[in-house]
Amino acid sequence: MSNPAVALLLAGALTLLAAWLLWPDSGFFWRWRRARQTTRRVLIEDALKHLHDCEYHRRTPSLQSMAGALHITVNEASDLLADMQAHNLIAFHGDRPALTPQGRDYALHVVRAHRLWERYLADKTGYPESEWHSRSEEREHSLTPAQADALSGALGHPRFDPHGDPIPTADGELIAQERHPLPTFPLNTPGQIVHLEDEPETVYAQLVAEGLQPGMTVHTTESTPRRVRFWADGDEHILAPIVAANISVAPLPEEDIAPPPAGEPLSRLKPGQTGRVTGLA
Repeated sequence: MSNPAVALLLAGALTLLAAWLLWPDSGFFWRWRRARQTTRRVLIEDALKHLHDCEYHRRTPSLQSMAGALHITVNEASDLLADMQAHNLIAFHGDRPALTPQGRDYALHVVRAHRLWERYLADKTGYPESEWHSRSEEREHSLTPAQADALSGALGHPRFDPHGDPIPTADGELIAQERHPLPTFPLNTPGQIVHLEDEPETVYAQLVAEGLQPGMTVHTTESTPRRVRFWADGDEHILAPIVAANISVAPLPEEDIAPPPAGEPLSRLKPGQTGRVTGLA
């Protein structure tokens, strides 16, 4: 084969390679760049959610907590925070990152999108409860504010997601809740489950397997460093404290507390005596 023919083939091959790499929109380089930008945006949005969660629960965020929440190294978390500061999403108070008003608005949109999508999955689809959180983690990054508004309207503007977390309004308002971890809730005091923490997934899966859900009436009969024993809507449960801590309880309103049944407790009935059941507490 002559040298001109080889040169022509080589030039054609290079042209095809260049087109594959650099073709507008569909070229490998542009697809790689979009994927990288999307990954960076997802990391920023996850970081904003972490900072908002710390702010809402009055915890102090740190580089270590950020790295752990996002599954990245401390150095990567430091670079990410620097990028967020440059875009006016956070400000530092000493060495502590805090959301700016712009960053808080952004964080609330992501939180709203996530919780609305969980509500949609719970109410309108047949996906199992164990998948609601992970599927919403994916969808929250692509739902625009207009789409979130439309979804909220289609669902009847729900106030809470299926785990009991408040859903921010379009204006960024968030309902304040009084809630306590179940292991610290007073013994033999009527309460109501208001939230089930859906992370880590293994712990949440155990709560789902126990049949627990927000709205259930509970009272704790035992709480020790080894176990938490409680009743929820008539069923007894025994959990390790680290698992039970993922259940948040609020005091039951007085008007919802059933009066004690008439008569004497069964324990006061003497051997050989008979009685009639008049009520179950």
